[in-house]
Amino acid sequence: MKRAALAALLAVTVGLAGCGNNEPAKTNTPAPGGESKGVTGTITVFAAASLTESFNKIGKDFEAANPGTKVTFNYAGSSQLATQINQGAPADVFASAAPANMKTVTDAGNGSGSPTTFVKNQLVIAVPKGNPKGVKGLSDLTKPGVKVALCAEQVPCGAAAKKALDKASVKLTPVTLEQDVKAALSKVKLGEVDAALVYRTDAKAAASAVEGVEFPESSGAINEYPIVVLKSAPNASGAKAFVDYVLSDKGKSVLSDAGFQAP
Repeated sequence: MKRAALAALLAVTVGLAGCGNNEPAKTNTPAPGGESKGVTGTITVFAAASLTESFNKIGKDFEAANPGTKVTFNYAGSSQLATQINQGAPADVFASAAPANMKTVTDAGNGSGSPTTFVKNQLVIAVPKGNPKGVKGLSDLTKPGVKVALCAEQVPCGAAAKKALDKASVKLTPVTLEQDVKAALSKVKLGEVDAALVYRTDAKAAASAVEGVEFPESSGAINEYPIVVLKSAPNASGAKAFVDYVLSDKGKSVLSDAGFQAP
């Protein structure tokens, strides 16, 4: 019995010694999503043309806050951007100037999660400095000799313009239909037309060359802007970080300063 007890004691001693030599397992598993290292790489954003100035500023601010990132933009009419995305163009984020064009992308299964409305925008009549034609409202756009540029109806600014004109019971024939709001505005800046229906933010951005004439019917044609991370985003973590930045107080401040309205 003494022998058995001694053997048992030795076994326990050896076992304890073995346990003492086993250090807790070490792991080099990174934090989920690599948050400890922050986002890096290129983030490609497809955005409505009316977001140009604001998103350029937000992009620079985002890069400064996230060293190692580069934000590139593709600006165009929202309908054109939606088509490009659905045809497989590589992009991380889509920011549309209207829910209808966003729906085209999400219905095709190309959005990741639900889009978030981040701003609203309203139309004004852009005229050259000094308003030489004396435009005070939509009805003035039908006067003889007044040349007007509009966005095409499939573009959000064109759809909003049609809604406002219908509300005012004003029928006019534009001399040109443009594929995005910047193109319509440029016609005024170049002196090719006397007026164009553009967003308030675009007139404000071009205040050195044009004036924005407010009109009451614009309140019934306000566009909401949704943003979403795309399902096939090459840089999904960067895309989410950019969207979060747009929705942050810093992003909201830039958009507010540009004249966008809160959603």
